[in-house]
Amino acid sequence: MRETLVLNASFEPLSTVSLRRAVVLVMQDKAVVEQAHPGLRIRAAEVEVPVPQVIRLCRYVRVPFRQRAAWSRRGVLVRDRHRCAYCGRRATTVDHVQPKSRGGGDTWLNTVASCAEDNQRKADRTPEQAGMELLVRPFEPTPADALLLALGIRDRQGLPEWPALPA
Repeated sequence: MRETLVLNASFEPLSTVSLRRAVVLVMQDKAVVEQAHPGLRIRAAEVEVPVPQVIRLCRYVRVPFRQRAAWSRRGVLVRDRHRCAYCGRRATTVDHVQPKSRGGGDTWLNTVASCAEDNQRKADRTPEQAGMELLVRPFEPTPADALLLALGIRDRQGLPEWPALPA
């Protein structure tokens, strides 16, 4: 399912939503399409809407300042690009570097993406105890980095051309 970037009325990025939710927001006049996928349109009986890549809310939404990105399993998989931190193959699970049974928690710095085989092989041990080496070190993404990763943008050159703000 396509992800759509949601901008506040002030053009600051807020989050990503599903294509379906983005179209509903546009149809309810709660958002406008700022950038659409070229050549793609959604058609209904009496309505035709461009497939939105970026939408902007019509009313400003006050958001409390977030210094840290919220941890989630999906976030860890996206951060590690669905690659196993032990072997580099496709990852389907999240592994705790310091096992939960030994005091490790659900944090960005304690979790990595892992394939099921390596997750089972490591079991309830640390990588050192299991004789496994991490190919990449876990890191904590900023909220902005987490948003870019969720959109599948690897570097800031992949960002769309933003419209010029009215003076």
